[in-house]
Amino acid sequence: MRLLKVATCNLNQWAMDFDCNLKQIKESISMAKQAGAVIRLGPELEVTGYGCEDHFLELDTVSHAWECLKDILLGDWTDGILCSIGMPVIKGSERYNCQVLCFNRKIIMIRPKMWLANDGNYRELRWFTAWKQKDQLVDFQLPTEISEHISQKSVPFGNGFIQFLDTAVAAEVCEELYSPVPPHADLALNGVEVFMNASGSHHQLRKLDIRLRAIIGATHTRGGVYMYSNHQGCDGSRLYYDGCSCIVVNGDVVAQGSQFSLKDIEIVVAQVDLDAVASLRGSISSFQEQASCKTIVPSVAVPYKLSQSFNLKMCPSSPLEIKYHCPEEEIAFGPSCWLWDYLRRSGASGFLLPLSGGADSSSVAAIVGCMCQLVVKEIANGDEKVKADAIRIGNYTDGQFPTDSREFAKRIFYTVFMGSENSSEATKSRAKVLADEIGSWHLDVSIDGVVSALLSLFQTLTGKRLRYKVDGGSNIENLGLQNIQARIRMVLAFMLASLLPWVHNKPGFYLVLGSSNVDEALRGYLTKYDCSSADINPIGSISKQDLRSFLRWAATHLGYSSLADIEAAPPTAELEPIRANYSQLDEVDMGMTYEELSVYGRLRKIFRCGPVSMFKNLCYRWGARLTPLEVADKVKHFFKYYSINRHKMTVLTPSYHAESYSPEDNRFDLRQFLYNARWPYQFRKIDELVQELDGNKVAIEEDHEKLGAISHVGGGMGVAAAGSGNPNVGI
Repeated sequence: MRLLKVATCNLNQWAMDFDCNLKQIKESISMAKQAGAVIRLGPELEVTGYGCEDHFLELDTVSHAWECLKDILLGDWTDGILCSIGMPVIKGSERYNCQVLCFNRKIIMIRPKMWLANDGNYRELRWFTAWKQKDQLVDFQLPTEISEHISQKSVPFGNGFIQFLDTAVAAEVCEELYSPVPPHADLALNGVEVFMNASGSHHQLRKLDIRLRAIIGATHTRGGVYMYSNHQGCDGSRLYYDGCSCIVVNGDVVAQGSQFSLKDIEIVVAQVDLDAVASLRGSISSFQEQASCKTIVPSVAVPYKLSQSFNLKMCPSSPLEIKYHCPEEEIAFGPSCWLWDYLRRSGASGFLLPLSGGADSSSVAAIVGCMCQLVVKEIANGDEKVKADAIRIGNYTDGQFPTDSREFAKRIFYTVFMGSENSSEATKSRAKVLADEIGSWHLDVSIDGVVSALLSLFQTLTGKRLRYKVDGGSNIENLGLQNIQARIRMVLAFMLASLLPWVHNKPGFYLVLGSSNVDEALRGYLTKYDCSSADINPIGSISKQDLRSFLRWAATHLGYSSLADIEAAPPTAELEPIRANYSQLDEVDMGMTYEELSVYGRLRKIFRCGPVSMFKNLCYRWGARLTPLEVADKVKHFFKYYSINRHKMTVLTPSYHAESYSPEDNRFDLRQFLYNARWPYQFRKIDELVQELDGNKVAIEEDHEKLGAISHVGGGMGVAAAGSGNPNVGI
């Protein structure tokens, strides 16, 4: 046997906070050494933090990374342990995303990333160059300030591996694992037994299985020890890096870290038998044949032995059952941990949430409640860092600290029901009951006086008195009256967030939480600058269907039983008067169901469908219950309101990224926001297909007439500044 103890880690780094990042890198190395590991792997770009974005273009960022690495090399951190440390490196005129492999206070080699992540939330080609010379190591001159201190002038740079006396070790960086021809394929044929993947992978609902399948597949048919390290936490943006660092041997997971945690550092250690790798490879005929004619990958020789011989005190780690969270747990724990990081790093003293008693704001409230539960649980488990942060944020004195989640929520969480004459007693009561269950400081405020004052001002200025549609008013009046209520709530929320801590003699300010979901954003079913406008939004990239499932789960598992009643209630904005023969409902207002919206969103983003492709796909999917003409009407209706309201995405509150069809305009879903909402060419093609499918020419002509009535500019409100004309969809 060749027994090897290896350690990987989840690190909660913070972009551009070099002191914090360096401290946690050192601590993780110390923890790995204490566990007896001889290899320590950290996440991608761990020195700077992964999310530095355009800060990577600053020379200071690269210089500070070298200074931190020098600090590590001048101490005893790398004595007897191979450390893979992620940082940006400039070679010549190119900037590379690199893993710097250090051992015994020396840099052994620098491995630049060869395949960069450049889709979805990733923009690595904006900041880095991919290393193109995949089978070559070149000489890299170390910066003078580094070489003078470590007595080393140059280092091998490029794609290669380290050949120790008893095994071979190589790096693979994040996206390379998922590339069509991953580097580990050639490396395995060259005899590499240990692969170290430094990653910066963010959470997305139902994504972990995809990641783990790729990691398992890397060694299932090739053999090997695959170490995977990831960031964990919010490093300063919309993303939550969901950890789950792991170690896989010959396709079996033998160690797995947490996916969601409040810990800043988590070490994952395994004892592996390298002879098991050699044995598997020797038993696969195709592996032997391909290895005999392999492409040679260069290596760096290190005259040092990492493994130990057979020893009863060192037992190889056994395969374990992979831990997966259900989607409801992902919604509970991911945004909760993201909120905690944002809260403790922003300098705020808590959160304020406009709590309407509906499904969306109640989901946000439950997530904050879950966060409080996690904090209390982590303190009880002895995490002194979480305890110190909680004491500071909760303004505890005299040695006190949180021991009860409801008491902690009372200190850091305000909820406000902002009722109007259109609000029902049912939603008011549901908001109050939920606030009591969570423990928030709850306020009940009527906004009617402010609404009346604004309407009186408008009447004085124009001589016009606005009426709701149910009272004989026009669509424009109806929309304006709803937008006034919605926007007053936004202004009031920010006022209370800044002043209520002062009222209660608390330090700092509160962060306003938004509560619009991904489907409403996609459809534009929200008022621009209403309570969807906030500091941050933990559910802005989660679908209505997933939120309703979460509410049912949370009613039992988080102990907030009132959530069951909230989930069962029909979604309504409560911005119009309730009459005996009329009650405002979201899906009626939108002209589509939330289930349909999820389908449209996935086809539009994930499957990259325009109007015509979406129509064709839905003819197959819905053909058993809808005619082609009915499908066409639905597709046109969606794209009309999607395009009219796309401008709202430009001011969407920064939201936790959780869904692959998010329409978030800042970095994930990059599209124009001024459209021809009639889509004349595309809709004409759909009409031709419908006519071809069922020959319904008369109906199509009528449809053309309706389309012609759609004005791109109506009532003085251009598309780039106008609402959809539907209730609660405001300018």
